[in-house]
Amino acid sequence: MTRSAAREIAVHFSYEAAFSGSTADELLAQRLDGEYYPSLSGEADVYLEKPDERQRKYIVRLVKGVCEHAAELDGYIAKYSIGWDFGRISAVSCAIMRVAMYEVLYMEDIPNGVAISEAVEITRKYENEDTVSFVNGILGTFVRSEVQ
Repeated sequence: MTRSAAREIAVHFSYEAAFSGSTADELLAQRLDGEYYPSLSGEADVYLEKPDERQRKYIVRLVKGVCEHAAELDGYIAKYSIGWDFGRISAVSCAIMRVAMYEVLYMEDIPNGVAISEAVEITRKYENEDTVSFVNGILGTFVRSEVQ
Protein backbone atom coordinates (compact mmCIF):
# COMPACT_ATOMS: atom_id res chain seq x y z
CA MET A 1 0.00 0.00 0.00
CA THR A 2 1.26 3.47 -0.85
CA ARG A 3 1.31 6.38 1.55
CA SER A 4 -1.19 8.09 -0.76
CA ALA A 5 -3.63 5.22 -0.25
CA ALA A 6 -3.05 5.28 3.50
CA ARG A 7 -3.71 9.04 3.50
CA GLU A 8 -6.96 8.54 1.60
CA ILE A 9 -8.03 5.89 4.11
CA ALA A 10 -7.25 8.36 6.91
CA VAL A 11 -9.50 10.89 5.17
CA HIS A 12 -12.32 8.31 5.01
CA PHE A 13 -11.93 7.41 8.68
CA SER A 14 -11.65 11.07 9.72
CA TYR A 15 -14.82 11.83 7.79
CA GLU A 16 -16.60 8.93 9.46
CA ALA A 17 -15.33 9.85 12.92
CA ALA A 18 -16.94 13.27 12.60
CA PHE A 19 -20.39 11.65 12.29
CA SER A 20 -20.23 8.26 13.94
CA GLY A 21 -20.34 9.17 17.61
CA SER A 22 -17.47 6.71 18.12
CA THR A 23 -14.11 7.74 19.47
CA ALA A 24 -11.15 7.62 17.11
CA ASP A 25 -9.83 4.61 19.02
CA GLU A 26 -13.12 2.72 18.68
CA LEU A 27 -13.47 3.53 14.99
CA LEU A 28 -9.87 2.60 14.20
CA ALA A 29 -10.05 -0.64 16.17
CA GLN A 30 -13.10 -1.71 14.23
CA ARG A 31 -12.07 -0.53 10.76
CA LEU A 32 -8.51 -1.84 10.93
CA ASP A 33 -9.57 -5.18 12.43
CA GLY A 34 -8.17 -8.07 10.41
CA GLU A 35 -11.61 -9.59 9.91
CA TYR A 36 -13.54 -6.36 9.26
CA TYR A 37 -11.05 -4.55 7.01
CA PRO A 38 -11.52 -6.82 3.95
CA SER A 39 -15.24 -5.97 3.92
CA LEU A 40 -14.30 -2.36 3.07
CA SER A 41 -12.91 -3.37 -0.34
CA GLY A 42 -16.34 -2.88 -1.91
CA GLU A 43 -16.34 0.78 -0.87
CA ALA A 44 -13.15 1.95 -2.62
CA ASP A 45 -10.05 0.57 -4.32
CA VAL A 46 -7.80 1.86 -1.53
CA TYR A 47 -9.09 -0.98 0.67
CA LEU A 48 -7.98 -3.75 -1.69
CA GLU A 49 -4.62 -3.99 0.05
CA LYS A 50 -4.30 -4.17 3.81
CA PRO A 51 -1.95 -1.58 5.33
CA ASP A 52 1.35 -2.86 6.66
CA GLU A 53 2.41 -1.89 10.19
CA ARG A 54 4.09 1.36 9.06
CA GLN A 55 1.03 2.47 7.07
CA ARG A 56 -1.28 1.38 9.89
CA LYS A 57 0.63 3.59 12.35
CA TYR A 58 0.45 6.48 9.87
CA ILE A 59 -3.34 6.08 9.49
CA VAL A 60 -3.82 5.85 13.26
CA ARG A 61 -1.66 8.91 13.88
CA LEU A 62 -3.54 10.96 11.30
CA VAL A 63 -7.04 9.96 12.39
CA LYS A 64 -6.35 10.41 16.10
CA GLY A 65 -4.60 13.71 15.47
CA VAL A 66 -7.37 15.06 13.27
CA CYS A 67 -9.98 14.06 15.85
CA GLU A 68 -8.01 15.62 18.73
CA HIS A 69 -7.41 18.86 16.81
CA ALA A 70 -10.71 19.06 14.90
CA ALA A 71 -11.79 22.38 16.43
CA GLU A 72 -8.41 23.97 15.69
CA LEU A 73 -8.35 22.64 12.13
CA ASP A 74 -11.92 23.74 11.49
CA GLY A 75 -10.96 27.19 12.74
CA TYR A 76 -8.26 27.40 10.09
CA ILE A 77 -10.67 26.19 7.40
CA ALA A 78 -13.20 28.83 8.44
CA LYS A 79 -10.50 31.53 8.62
CA TYR A 80 -9.21 30.89 5.09
CA SER A 81 -12.49 30.09 3.35
CA ILE A 82 -13.10 33.76 2.76
CA GLY A 83 -16.60 34.50 1.56
CA TRP A 84 -17.84 31.01 2.47
CA ASP A 85 -19.77 30.01 5.53
CA PHE A 86 -18.10 26.95 7.08
CA GLY A 87 -21.42 25.09 6.98
CA ARG A 88 -21.51 25.32 3.18
CA ILE A 89 -18.25 23.40 2.76
CA SER A 90 -18.83 19.72 2.07
CA ALA A 91 -17.95 17.28 4.84
CA VAL A 92 -15.65 15.43 2.43
CA SER A 93 -13.71 18.59 1.61
CA CYS A 94 -13.45 19.41 5.31
CA ALA A 95 -12.07 15.94 6.09
CA ILE A 96 -9.50 16.28 3.31
CA MET A 97 -8.38 19.71 4.51
CA ARG A 98 -8.24 18.60 8.15
CA VAL A 99 -5.89 15.76 7.23
CA ALA A 100 -3.65 18.02 5.13
CA MET A 101 -3.56 20.74 7.78
CA TYR A 102 -2.77 18.22 10.49
CA GLU A 103 0.15 16.93 8.41
CA VAL A 104 1.45 20.46 7.88
CA LEU A 105 1.17 21.44 11.54
CA TYR A 106 2.11 18.23 13.34
CA MET A 107 3.98 15.87 11.03
CA GLU A 108 7.38 17.37 10.30
CA ASP A 109 8.36 14.43 8.11
CA ILE A 110 5.67 15.37 5.54
CA PRO A 111 6.67 18.29 3.29
CA ASN A 112 3.98 20.95 3.08
CA GLY A 113 3.86 20.72 -0.71
CA VAL A 114 3.24 16.99 -0.51
CA ALA A 115 0.41 17.43 1.99
CA ILE A 116 -1.26 19.98 -0.29
CA SER A 117 -0.67 18.04 -3.50
CA GLU A 118 -2.04 14.83 -2.01
CA ALA A 119 -5.08 16.67 -0.64
CA VAL A 120 -5.77 18.13 -4.08
CA GLU A 121 -5.55 14.67 -5.68
CA ILE A 122 -7.91 13.16 -3.13
CA THR A 123 -10.32 16.08 -3.62
CA ARG A 124 -10.19 15.47 -7.37
CA LYS A 125 -11.51 11.93 -6.77
CA TYR A 126 -14.54 13.05 -4.76
CA GLU A 127 -15.41 16.61 -5.75
CA ASN A 128 -15.76 18.79 -8.86
CA GLU A 129 -12.97 20.99 -10.27
CA ASP A 130 -14.31 24.16 -8.63
CA THR A 131 -14.02 22.47 -5.25
CA VAL A 132 -10.53 21.22 -6.11
CA SER A 133 -9.47 24.83 -6.76
CA PHE A 134 -11.20 25.97 -3.56
CA VAL A 135 -9.40 23.35 -1.43
CA ASN A 136 -6.07 24.11 -3.09
CA GLY A 137 -6.54 27.83 -2.45
CA ILE A 138 -7.44 27.39 1.21
CA LEU A 139 -4.52 25.05 1.85
CA GLY A 140 -2.04 27.24 -0.01
CA THR A 141 -3.11 30.36 1.88
CA PHE A 142 -3.07 28.44 5.16
CA VAL A 143 0.53 27.31 4.62
CA ARG A 144 1.74 30.75 3.49
CA SER A 145 0.03 32.47 6.43
CA GLU A 146 0.46 30.01 9.32
CA VAL A 147 3.70 28.14 8.69
CA GLN A 148 7.03 29.92 9.12
